[in-house]
Amino acid sequence: MTDRVLLLLLIYLTHSTSYSVDVGVVLHRTKTVHLIDPTARLRDWTSGSNPCNWTGIECDTATATVISVDLSSFSLTGTFPSGFCDVPTIRFLALGDNFLNGTVTSEDIASCHYLHHLNLSINNFVGQLPDFPVQFRQLLRLDLSQNNFSGVIPESYGSRFKKLQVLNLFANAITGVIPTFLGNLTELVEFNLAYNAFDVGKLPSEIGRLSKLENIWLPFSNLVGEIPEAIGNLMKLTNLDLSDNGLTGTIPESIGRLKSIKQIELYRNNLSGSLPKSLGNLSSLLRFDVSENALSGRMLTEFAGLHLVSLGLNDNFFEGEIPGSISSNPNLIELKLFNNSFSGRLPQDLGRNSDLELFDVSTNRFVGELPVDICHRGALRSLIAFNNKFNGSLPAKYGECNTLSYIRVQNNSLSGEVPESFWKLSKVYRMEICYNFFEGTLSPSIGTCRNLTQMLISNNNFSGSLPAEICNLSFLSVMDLNQNNFSGELPRCVTSLTKLEKLGLQDNSFSGKIPIGSWPVVTEMNLSGNRFSGTISSDIGKLPVLTYLDLSRNQLTGPIPQQLSNLKLNSFNISYNDISGRVPPPFDTSFYLPSLVGNPNLCSNHLPPLLPCSARRTTDQFSKFIKHVLLIATFLSTAGLVLLSVLCWIRNRRKNKKNLKSGKRVIKPRSVWKFTSFQKVGFNESDVFDSLTESNLIGSGGSGRVYRVTLKTGQTVAVKKLSANGHKNPDVDFESEVNTLSRIRHTNIVKLLFCSTSEDARILVYEYVENGSLGDILHGEKGGTLLDWERRVKIAVGAAQGLAYLHHDCVPPIVHRDVKPNNILVNVDFIAKVSDFGLARMLPRVNDARVMTNIVGSYGYIAPEYAYTMKVNEKSDVYGFGVVLLELVTGKKAVESEMEEGEEIVKWVTEKKAELEKGGLDLGSLLDSRLNWSSTYDYEGMIKILNVGLLCTSRFPMNRPTMRTVVDMLKNLAQVHSPSPHVPLTADVKV
Repeated sequence: MTDRVLLLLLIYLTHSTSYSVDVGVVLHRTKTVHLIDPTARLRDWTSGSNPCNWTGIECDTATATVISVDLSSFSLTGTFPSGFCDVPTIRFLALGDNFLNGTVTSEDIASCHYLHHLNLSINNFVGQLPDFPVQFRQLLRLDLSQNNFSGVIPESYGSRFKKLQVLNLFANAITGVIPTFLGNLTELVEFNLAYNAFDVGKLPSEIGRLSKLENIWLPFSNLVGEIPEAIGNLMKLTNLDLSDNGLTGTIPESIGRLKSIKQIELYRNNLSGSLPKSLGNLSSLLRFDVSENALSGRMLTEFAGLHLVSLGLNDNFFEGEIPGSISSNPNLIELKLFNNSFSGRLPQDLGRNSDLELFDVSTNRFVGELPVDICHRGALRSLIAFNNKFNGSLPAKYGECNTLSYIRVQNNSLSGEVPESFWKLSKVYRMEICYNFFEGTLSPSIGTCRNLTQMLISNNNFSGSLPAEICNLSFLSVMDLNQNNFSGELPRCVTSLTKLEKLGLQDNSFSGKIPIGSWPVVTEMNLSGNRFSGTISSDIGKLPVLTYLDLSRNQLTGPIPQQLSNLKLNSFNISYNDISGRVPPPFDTSFYLPSLVGNPNLCSNHLPPLLPCSARRTTDQFSKFIKHVLLIATFLSTAGLVLLSVLCWIRNRRKNKKNLKSGKRVIKPRSVWKFTSFQKVGFNESDVFDSLTESNLIGSGGSGRVYRVTLKTGQTVAVKKLSANGHKNPDVDFESEVNTLSRIRHTNIVKLLFCSTSEDARILVYEYVENGSLGDILHGEKGGTLLDWERRVKIAVGAAQGLAYLHHDCVPPIVHRDVKPNNILVNVDFIAKVSDFGLARMLPRVNDARVMTNIVGSYGYIAPEYAYTMKVNEKSDVYGFGVVLLELVTGKKAVESEMEEGEEIVKWVTEKKAELEKGGLDLGSLLDSRLNWSSTYDYEGMIKILNVGLLCTSRFPMNRPTMRTVVDMLKNLAQVHSPSPHVPLTADVKV
């Protein structure tokens, strides 16, 4: 008996040994033939060794057979390694998050029919989805998401996978409609087909047969028609996401049968009608979002029993009051009702029974008082109620809400004094209570709000003097106190507010001299309509980025300081003071005349009705003599001008004839041009047209020819000429540029001064930005010397702020669609200005989808999902900006000759990052070599900003931050000053 046992054991060991050797050979050969391992993660895959000890291999402990090959996130390149499936014991094959490419055919996967799990996600596979043979009956999970698979879903997917539980096909280029045969996958738990290029079609009612489904994720799937009633059969469903489609009709009553549902996402569709009463049955619901639809009707009392964590009903057309029963929900954390037509009063006990954190009811028709107990549990972070008709006072309890950080209650009818404790909220960073009827003084307690960056309290009835404690607000960037009844002198210490960008004090009763600080980032000062006295400080001329200055309607005396000539002002006004003396040359033009009137002692020899500056005689006889002389001089000057005009006309006519003979193009007379001004300009179109010569040409390309023009006033402008001949879409690009830039004003967006159109050309005149484009500077010969690290960070922050303004502060939001270094201009102070809005588009509002008919943008900066969704949103710009960040840190172009053919900077940085993490790469080979590494550069900041760039260029748009978040991250990182040449690439990014 013992001998028999020994014999069997010997046979088993012999079989196991030979089997292991065979498996090792198969695995090693497949890896060698199909895969490239740039990071050497698979260095231990050596011939003759036991594969159970190899990286990425898992074996059954009892039988020592290979059951799993998991090479996810190994930075592998190559093609699908079909040979792995020649090992019949493998049940788990995961190759996700690599750079594999090529096709995957039915022949490639034929031998993989033993698999239970197949994961090929986040690669670069192309071609048709693989058609699985009949032997595939054991597959439990199939993940082909985030590739470039195309074509329709094969019919085999509905007949082969009898046991399939997870189907992930999202983020590909799949076409056709969602097929009905997927209703045969009765074991399915997850159904994720979002972000594909499906044809317009309905959500099949057969979906109701998938009774075990827990997750449906179908945004951006071109769904139309009504949500099928059969959706109510999915009793185990926890997440229903049909957002960003074209669904119409009402929300079916059957939705109330989803007893396990936790989240319903139906936003950005065309749903109409009222909410179904059956929603009251959903006791497990955590998040409910039906924003941006066409829903109507009153909200239902059935919500009283819901255990909600987040209720988002924003951007609809609801009408009626909010029922008091909603406030009895014990788990309500977020209440979003903004951009609707709600009316009536809010329940006063709202917030008493739950840990409410976010309260947003803005842009509705609410009346009555704000809920007193909104912060009863002490958890509220955001109080947003602007654009309503709330009245009464600001509840005193709000001053006890120490968690508040964001307050916006502007444009209501609130009144009374602001509670003393309200000014002590130390975590608040934005306080916007303007356009109400508040009164009383600004309490010295305001000095406690040390995190405050924006204090917007204009258009109220506040009075008294400004407390000196306001100078404790060292992060304050916007101080807007205009149209109140403030009086007294400004505290001298306001000069210490070095983060100040905008100072608005107009239409109050401030007096005394105007204190001026260094204020390195202040761009706007409006002190008009007060009682300021004394002279205009010459220190104003030292403010480096000031573009808007209004000191009108005060009691200022003395001359206009010559130092003001140093400023690059777009708006300047000192009218109605007691300014005296001669107008300095830069302001001695008709353009500035409206800004100078009302100063009886101000003189100019060029600007009637200002007094002439010539010496005055006291006798009437001499005065009459002067008048006669002036009359004669005027006559002679007029005659001379007429003669000169005639001569110029003759000369130009001869010149035009000569040019026509020589083949040169002649701009048509001014009368055929239509002129539109968007800013105050001290010149006309003829001043510009005369300078559109080859000697002034500074650039040309697909968007037109660009000229640098120095005008008679001394001002320099940039002129873009779009020609109808040879330009692809001159009218579309021109209208987009004009419609976008004519209505926005921001420091980090280039200013459009005016435009002119004719039959064959369009002219756009911009402010001139001295240093040109970031692309020319960064990738030119002076990129290393001109752009040190501090300047690169400054440019990154500025460009991010400009894009964030387009995305978050414009209504409707604007997407640029061509974010790249060449479209970011840099002025002499290295302030970035986003430019070239020829491809910009406004995002759609309710019931409108922004679907593009063709892909536009620049290669290397186009978001990968744009190709298969053909829908554009803010995340497309975020991707392009992420590429710009990678270029700023590495000094590389988006596509470099040293990179492999077709490789872009995102892939290049990702691979270098992997090498660095493994210790196989020096830090200097990743960062821009032109920077002086011997100096104390902020290495940690460089790596962190590189990581922000990688975050922005995530393949999946949901993982990319918003531009507002990007601004916060960059500003936070810009404060880091701890150089360390050995900092790891994976340094955390803290927001």
